[in-house]
Amino acid sequence: MSIASADIAALPKPGFLIGDKKITEGQGLVHEHRYAATGELTYKVPLGSAEDMDRAVKAARAGFKVWSKLPANERRRHMLRFATAVRERSAALGKMMTAENGTLTAGTPHFTNWVAELFEYNAGWADKIGGEVVTTFPGPAFDYTLDEPFGVIAVIVPWNGPFVSFGQTLGPALAAGNAVIIKPPELAPYSCLMLGELALEAGIPPGVINVVPAGPEGGQALVRHPGVDKIHFTGSGATAKKIIAGATENLTPCGLELGGKSARLVFADADIPSAVQRAIGSAVGGSGQACICASRVLIQESIYDKFVADAKLALDQIRPGDPTLAATRMGPVINQGAVDRIMGFINRSQEEGLRLVSGGNRMGGDHAGGYFIEPTIFADVDPNAFLARNEVFGPILAFTPFKDEEDALRIANDTEFGLAGWIESEDAKRVHRVAAALEAGTIWVNGFRDLPVGAPFGGHKQSGVGRVGGIWGIREFTRPKNVWMQL
Repeated sequence: MSIASADIAALPKPGFLIGDKKITEGQGLVHEHRYAATGELTYKVPLGSAEDMDRAVKAARAGFKVWSKLPANERRRHMLRFATAVRERSAALGKMMTAENGTLTAGTPHFTNWVAELFEYNAGWADKIGGEVVTTFPGPAFDYTLDEPFGVIAVIVPWNGPFVSFGQTLGPALAAGNAVIIKPPELAPYSCLMLGELALEAGIPPGVINVVPAGPEGGQALVRHPGVDKIHFTGSGATAKKIIAGATENLTPCGLELGGKSARLVFADADIPSAVQRAIGSAVGGSGQACICASRVLIQESIYDKFVADAKLALDQIRPGDPTLAATRMGPVINQGAVDRIMGFINRSQEEGLRLVSGGNRMGGDHAGGYFIEPTIFADVDPNAFLARNEVFGPILAFTPFKDEEDALRIANDTEFGLAGWIESEDAKRVHRVAAALEAGTIWVNGFRDLPVGAPFGGHKQSGVGRVGGIWGIREFTRPKNVWMQL
C-alpha cells in the first residue's frame, strides 16, 4: 500500500511571528521542509537572520512590560483561554503535527490534550507565585522575598517534539510573567508558529510570544543577544555547548534539557509479556526519536534468552507505515540525514560483531520515498560497545544480560547520560532500592504514562541542567529578590 501524501493544507504558511505581525519572508536562508513519510517538499521555510532576531527581542521586551504588569488573575485567564483553544483545534493541530515531523495521527490527540493540561496547570500558579517571610535575628527587622520573572526568555525547541516542548516551557514561563522568543528547528517549524498564532487569537498580548525559525546563524544571534535574560534549550549536548559558549558573552543563564542513553532493567521477577511490549515500545514509539527512550535493555541472565526471543517475535510483527492510518504503530524518522546516521549505527554494530536479532534495514518498495527504517534489535551487546554508549535517536535497541542487582546498576550507571531509568520488577523493596541508586532524573516502574504535569522533569550528568514541571518549572523561570527592612 502506498504512503499518502502530506496534508499541506494542515500546515500554516511558514514565516515568523514577531509581535502581532506574521512575516512570511526573512533576511536569512531558506530551508526546504520535507514530509518524512514521502520525502515530498511541503514549503520552503524562511529562516531568521540576526536582524530578525533583534526585532523579535525588541518585540518581546515590549510584550514583557505589558504581560508582567497584568494582574496575575488576568494572566491566568488568558492562559486558560489558550488551553481551551488548543482543545477546540485538536483535530487541525493533529494533522499539522503529522505533516510536520511524521507524528502518528493516532497519537496526536494525546499531545494536544497534554499541552492544554500543561497550560491549565501552570495557569493555576500565575496567582500563587509570591515570596516568603525570612526569619531575622538577632535585632528587630523584617525580611521577605519577591519571586520575579527574568524578563525575556529564549526558548529553543527540538524537532522531535516542538508541540509538547512549547507547553512544557511556555506554560511556566508565561505563568511567571515572562515574555518569550521561540526558535523552532528548521526540520519542524510549524507547531510553534501555529500555537503562537492561536495564542494571539486567545488574547495573549502581542510580543509575549514571538516565533522565529532559524538555523545556526539566527540561533547564535539569539543566544548572544544582550536583550535575552535567560535561555532554555532542549536538544543535543553538542549544540548545548555552542549555546553555552554564546551565552557567556552576557553571562546569560541557561536551562538545558539534553539527550539520554536510558536503561531499562528487567529483573527475573518482572511481568515478562508486559516488559517485552514496553521494551519494544522504545523502538517503535516516535521511531525511537525520544530523549527518554530506553534504548539499552538490561535483562537478568535467567530470563535473557526467553526475553530476546519474545521481543523478536513481537517486533517482527510491527511494520512501519503511513502515519495517517490509525493502525500504524511506527512511522518514519525525520529526514535523510537521520536515515544515514541510524544506518551508520547499524552498519558499525554489525562490523563490530554484535548479534542482529531483528530488523537492520532501510525500507524500500512503497516506503522508499520516505525515511523508514525497520525497528532493530542487537543482542549480547557489550556495555562498552559504541551502540551501548552513544545516543542513536532512532529505532534500535541494545540488549545486554546482567547477573544480579549490583551488576545491573553498575552497567546502567556507567554512562555520561542521566535522563531517565526504567525498572521492570514485581519486588517492591527492590524497586525502591534500584530507583534510589539509578543516576537519572526520572524513573519509570512497570509502566509508562508520560509524566504528571506537576512532576519535575530533567536530567543528571550530561543530560541537562534545570527542570520543567510543577513548582520546579515555575522556579526555573523566576528569580528571588530579597528585601530587608530595619524595624
